[in-house]
Amino acid sequence: MGGSSTQSTGSSSGGALARRLAGPAVVLLALAAAAVAPLTLEAGTAPATPDVTRLPLGDGHVSTSPKRGYVYACRRGAGRTGGAAHDGPWIHGATFDLSQKAVVAGRVRWPGKVRFAVRGGRLVVTGDALPVSTPTGRFPISPSDPAYAYDRNPNAIERQTVRLSLPLRPKVGASPSCLPMGMIGITVNGVALFNALDDANRDALAHETQDACEGHPQMRGIYHYHSIPPCLTGTTAKAQERLVGYALDGFPIFGPRDADGTLLTDADLDACHGHVGWVTLRGRRVRTYHYNATLEYPYTLGCFRGTPVASPLAAPGRP
Repeated sequence: MGGSSTQSTGSSSGGALARRLAGPAVVLLALAAAAVAPLTLEAGTAPATPDVTRLPLGDGHVSTSPKRGYVYACRRGAGRTGGAAHDGPWIHGATFDLSQKAVVAGRVRWPGKVRFAVRGGRLVVTGDALPVSTPTGRFPISPSDPAYAYDRNPNAIERQTVRLSLPLRPKVGASPSCLPMGMIGITVNGVALFNALDDANRDALAHETQDACEGHPQMRGIYHYHSIPPCLTGTTAKAQERLVGYALDGFPIFGPRDADGTLLTDADLDACHGHVGWVTLRGRRVRTYHYNATLEYPYTLGCFRGTPVASPLAAPGRP
């Protein structure tokens, strides 16, 4: 069934650049004895970023084996008919201009719930897949919304049942495994994370229209991200080092900056979009394999480096 919400009006055009460089302050959830502080823009600390007006388009970067800068997909081919109906004017050949991309209107607040608890050597995650402390746009997309001209997403956001039991100390597998369509991880605000592809195996962030937090629902009402939005990473270098979620193999996902404040790119990461380094996890400084979000495709994971558990949100249909 659908969750209740409160709603206020919001801008429906452009603004992706402002979201990337000066995202809203949000308060995230306490995670297993480690409180996550509000994310705010501090004077003089806005990080340098890649050129968001010319981000490489990920179309065609789908592989049948692990490959840096690609999605190693369990399902590939022509895809089905879901996704945006028309390319937006922000797409220019092999690049797209995130600063000019249409944004779904609205700031809808949800009574989302998520809990991360350590039990019996596992990390148990429970929730309802509704965002905690971060707003969504208004879905289905209204015909009066300028975003409707490109993507007529007819789906409403629905409450789901999430229960995950992840390994507390995941191990790197003998070989990487492919990413399914549907859920590949969960973010700290309880939202499902999908891979970087739309239903036609294109770059979902570039082609589909999302709300100001880069989320939208698919046909079962599962609200999800294809990237890690500034609503979670914040805009300061310190904030962008923080934990933003977990993949289904149990490995943590961190923001786009490394421990030394370096803004990471695909070239800094392996084929699965991760590396071994020092991070703060559950209140301790540890050296472990982890994934990092980036501003360039595939944005989060390229493949699973560990052994994934089954998704609690099997999601056939439109991603």
